[in-house]
Amino acid sequence: MRVSVLIIVASGALAGLPALGHHSEAAYDSDTIAAFEGTVTRYGWRNPHVYINVESTNEAGERVEWLVETGATPIMVRSGWTARSLAPGDVISVRGHPDKRPGKHGVILLSLTTEDGTVLAQVDGTPEQPNAVATSLEGVWRGIPSSTSAFARALNAVALTPAGEAARASYDPMNDRRAAECIAPQSPRIITSNVLYLSEIEIGDDVVYIRSEYLDAVRTVYMNGRAHPETAELTPQGHSIGRWEDGALIVDTVAFAEQESVNGQGVPSSPQKRTIERYALTSDGTRLTIDVFLEDPVYLAEPFSGQLQWQYAPNLSFHSYNCDPEISTIFLK
Repeated sequence: MRVSVLIIVASGALAGLPALGHHSEAAYDSDTIAAFEGTVTRYGWRNPHVYINVESTNEAGERVEWLVETGATPIMVRSGWTARSLAPGDVISVRGHPDKRPGKHGVILLSLTTEDGTVLAQVDGTPEQPNAVATSLEGVWRGIPSSTSAFARALNAVALTPAGEAARASYDPMNDRRAAECIAPQSPRIITSNVLYLSEIEIGDDVVYIRSEYLDAVRTVYMNGRAHPETAELTPQGHSIGRWEDGALIVDTVAFAEQESVNGQGVPSSPQKRTIERYALTSDGTRLTIDVFLEDPVYLAEPFSGQLQWQYAPNLSFHSYNCDPEISTIFLK
């Protein structure tokens, strides 16, 4: 199949398009759209990204293999995709932001159209839900974009130490291998991820589990009155203890491992980091308000306090991520 690749410089026309939210989005030119037609040679329904290999022939008669990146399977399921949406041999038309790197034939998907006219795209965020009422913190929750965006802006504005300033200035998202190694981000980044990925809270007798679809992160909150151990192992999610206070869950977490870009854009965490989070139902039971206190004297010049909200979403299904290390490193090759 011989096709032409149409490159459109979009500039301000992209303002209304969805945010991408991919670990590798920095490598794509968000001001440009590449449009082409080709034949599917492989459709990889795996995480952290669904990849589509598309073969075409350029105007010079040369074979070109395109790599089309989309979101993870939980996002794509909620966008109407399945593992059988495409198959090798399907002829499709693709629109996407092209890879900035010279010699790379790759796009991050905006939409594709099949031969029968079906248009497949990725929904930016979890679907809106009717106002279901929760009677406890337990259940499935979705992030509220306006709330999460305001929280992120406030966190990005916090004063930094010289080490924090240097880390932000030198941060290169293309060299952040966390997602490529299937490692979930820590708080507060993980509690803002459910604009795209759902969260789930399970309450037991002496433990609370706070789960995220994103990279199958599980935070275990010990509720049996124990203190933090004096020498806790440093882990991505840290060591959490909790208590109930007037119906709200208070989560105190320490022993975070060093991790890039989780205390704001480009700002890492240190083993001296501590977070205190308060999870409380709103008066009408439709939302969960989360107050976050964050301190990390290595990178933050002052403690940060912020608030965001989740919406109760019992009608949405919580999916496993099952990150595949082989797939997660495709983009880095």
